[in-house]
This record gives sequence, C-alpha cells and structure tokens, in this order.
Amino acid sequence: MRAWIAGATGVVGQQLLDLALADARVERMLSLVRRPTGRAHPRLVERVVAFDRLQEDLAGEQATHVFCCLGTTMAKAGSEAAFRTVDHDYPVALAQAALGAGVRAFLVITAIGANPESRVFYSRVKGETERDLAAIGLPALHVFHPSLILAERAERRLFEKATMAVARPLAGAFVGPLARYRPIPAADVARAMLAAALAGDAAPGRFTHEFSDMVRLGSKLQSL
Repeated sequence: MRAWIAGATGVVGQQLLDLALADARVERMLSLVRRPTGRAHPRLVERVVAFDRLQEDLAGEQATHVFCCLGTTMAKAGSEAAFRTVDHDYPVALAQAALGAGVRAFLVITAIGANPESRVFYSRVKGETERDLAAIGLPALHVFHPSLILAERAERRLFEKATMAVARPLAGAFVGPLARYRPIPAADVARAMLAAALAGDAAPGRFTHEFSDMVRLGSKLQSL
C-alpha cells in the first residue's frame, strides 16, 4: 500500500496514521497538511499542500489508497460556505486528484444521516459530498458513517462534551435499528478504515460502513 491521508491531525486521522505506520504492509504514507507538524517516520512523507489546488500540488504522485479524514464544525468554520469548502469541496478535489494518481480505493468519513435532500444543512452537505464522490468514477469508494465520534480533543467543544457525557452510559440502549446511531471511539473508525483498505483491494464498487460494519471490520484488522 502506498497511501495518501488528508486530515491526519484530526482525532480519527491521527489514529489511522499511527496504525498505518505500525503496519509493515503500508509501504509509504503521504500526509497532506496545510502546515508542517514535525512528525517523522521512515515511511512517512509530509507534503504541505493547498487543498484548492491539489491536482497541481500532487502532480506526478501515485497512490494505491487515499484516506480522507477531513472535517470541521460550523462553530470552527464560521459560516456555511466555509463549512462546505472543508467538508465537500476539499474531499471532492482530493478524490479527483486520487483518480489521476491511479488510486484503487478512496476511503472517506462522512456521517450517519448523510442525505443530499436533507433539510438539515450538515446532513445535506455530507450527502452532497457522497453523491459527488460517487460521480467521479473511483474504482472503489468506501464511505464511513459514524454517529458521535468519541475522543479527547485538543480544542474544547462544550456541546460535544455534554453529548458524550450523556451518550456513553446510554450506548447500550442503541439496539436493533438504533444501533447505527451508537457513539463510536475514534480508534474503532480508524481500524475499520485501514481494515477496509487492506481487505478490499479486489472489490470495486461503492461500500457504506455504519456502526456494526466498522466494529466488525476493525476486529478483523490483525487477522488480515
């Protein structure tokens, strides 16, 4: 595997990069960043890029797999337009660059409830992202649908912390059709993404992974 990762400074991206660099089957990880992080590893290459001109910045690069862990919040973005840029425009631009680089599989995190027809802005943007990624013609597209992602974050997100405080003890109540809404640790999402990449080389098509799928995939990572 010679992979790219965008969003490696986020809670899932950090875990995913750690897992990939610890796995000998991953020959090279190209981490696309807006500013240097200072992280060093023999199989890690950090590339400072402008996400609005990825095809130019990545000209000549090749990739077998591309992981997209990009995402922001309305509070951090500051406006609907800025949110759409990060959560829709950048992933689509990354997928277009990946297609030109010979990618076999593109793996992206969106969210449960993603729907381009949704009245909820957040869910609508996520759904539009999935729709537009599917239209690019990637050999394989893996979409991950977490609900609340459980993680300790560097920045304070008061609403999210309050939600986690309620969601953790109630997680066991999400059964049957509600299981897809169970909160999931960031590490479990990362394991599922890497497992899907390692297991899915020969399977073209579009795949959607919800809570139970991610847990099952992650549990198989060591046996692949």
